[in-house]
Amino acid sequence: MELITGLPEDLARDCLIRVSYQQFPTVASVCKGWKTEIQMPEFHRQRRSMGHAQKVIVMAQARVEPEKPGTGSTKRLMNPVYGLSVFEPGTGNWSELPPPPEFISGLPMFCQLVGVGFDLVLMGGLDPNSWKASNSVFIYNLLSAKWRRGADMPGGPRAFFACASDFERTVFVAGGHDDEKNALRSALAYDVAADAWVSLPDMTAERDECKAVFRRGKFVVVGGYRTDMQGRFQRSAEAFDVATWNWDPVLEDFLDCATCPTTFVDGGDGDQTLFMCCGGDLMAIRGNRWQKMAMVPNEIRNVAYVGALDGALLLIGSSGYGEEHTGFVFNVKNCNWRKVESPDGFKGNVQNGCVLEI
Repeated sequence: MELITGLPEDLARDCLIRVSYQQFPTVASVCKGWKTEIQMPEFHRQRRSMGHAQKVIVMAQARVEPEKPGTGSTKRLMNPVYGLSVFEPGTGNWSELPPPPEFISGLPMFCQLVGVGFDLVLMGGLDPNSWKASNSVFIYNLLSAKWRRGADMPGGPRAFFACASDFERTVFVAGGHDDEKNALRSALAYDVAADAWVSLPDMTAERDECKAVFRRGKFVVVGGYRTDMQGRFQRSAEAFDVATWNWDPVLEDFLDCATCPTTFVDGGDGDQTLFMCCGGDLMAIRGNRWQKMAMVPNEIRNVAYVGALDGALLLIGSSGYGEEHTGFVFNVKNCNWRKVESPDGFKGNVQNGCVLEI
């Protein structure tokens, strides 16, 4: 059967390659041939090589309703409701993804988001009503626009853990704390396609509220603090080598400042530069040395989230507690900032996010 009646296969495929990712669910529903085509790895390799792949940032963002006459913002601040926002850097467009059916009234607080291929993986977080840690895992496929339930994280409750993916198949999880607020050394790996968890060797150090990236074949976990050092962040890091299935020696002074590493991110460029906001400055590490890249714009005193794209960073934050959040894009090459226009409904706090290439 022809992909498009009357057109040669290569020309028909070229038409499908140019379709926006938002139309993939519709394309898949047209016919079996189209559905099979957009699910093939070769289709997406050609889409990337021809420059039609789209990178998007998916974020857990508080929904901010317009002010009503005679009401204040205290209730919104005390009881934020989080949804999934999608920002398309190429077009500047903002949109929403539907929440998992179990979280229609709002996402778990501090849940983690990770991109694996065409899947968005949402895991953990705190129940917004009971504040109990959840071990649930949900996967949203951007080709089908459908959610599915994944296998729960094993090992008991775990909150404020670090996670990152190899972008192809596996999500890695490490640290956080249990329901007794004990910092954890344990680590896990989740095979999204097989829906299966395996345990990794323990880290050398307990790491609560740590952050992680995946780079050069290693799951790198930075910062955090031990149980007996509540809130006093350490500067060390350690990396799990997937090839050897072991942790490398601890790097004691890896971070430039002892602070919560929420903004630590892999730049995603060819050099795989690492970035982090510290004391109002955007810092970058190339090799083993941190250096100041730029000052964070004055409109952002509190940086809530940093997302990385090829050659650019998206910073979202606010000028103070209770203020609307705004975004800026930093061009790594020329060190310039550009303000991002956020429509109403997309000006709330961002707790987490990830990048997907579709």
